[in-house]
Amino acid sequence: MRTPHTPYPLLDPTAVLWSSRLLAESDLLIMMHGWSYDERHLFALRDEFPEDLVIASVRAPIPEAGGYAWFPSVGNPIGDPQPAVANAAADAVLDWCDSLPTPRSVGLLGFSQGGAMVLQMMRRRPGVFAYGVQLGGFVVNDTQPGDEALRSERPPVFWGRGAHDGVIPAAAVRRTAMFSTQHLSVTERVYPDIGHDVAGREVTDLAAFVTDQIARR
Repeated sequence: MRTPHTPYPLLDPTAVLWSSRLLAESDLLIMMHGWSYDERHLFALRDEFPEDLVIASVRAPIPEAGGYAWFPSVGNPIGDPQPAVANAAADAVLDWCDSLPTPRSVGLLGFSQGGAMVLQMMRRRPGVFAYGVQLGGFVVNDTQPGDEALRSERPPVFWGRGAHDGVIPAAAVRRTAMFSTQHLSVTERVYPDIGHDVAGREVTDLAAFVTDQIARR
């Protein structure tokens, strides 16, 4: 449930892009875009994934910079949002997840702020998500009750980022590397030809990772 005393808007279920209908036997992948984008950004990758994978690309609820954000820029520095804000954002998506039919498996994929959302949701609900894909993102600088469970379970997470990413601060990258080593079975890829973006070989690699995780289920 949503973090007490932390106001945060609900997700708009009419703003979710679905690749197909969600059924009980479905494998589901939830996509979360980055700051100033919307639900169409990552949904453009849908043809890279298995045809029977159900994709739901959700829109962050905070309007900013012509798009939407998970963490508002005021009071939340890049790579270091307030933990209470990050918790409330993660819980908003988790509340929406609770309203869905229960699928066979659920994976998470996010870019930038959306990548932080992937890790925060896994920390808030350890054991629920089969895998995560965080692209150009970071881990929130806090401690979660679920961290110990993650340390034990070591869920698979693909972490892709550009070598020329000048957006996410180096301190946030170091913090994420330490957390990933201690809590996840991480597949880390750094791409020499991209910056703060999702492009090129990264797309091929993340799609292969997701396909492999579904096959393992």
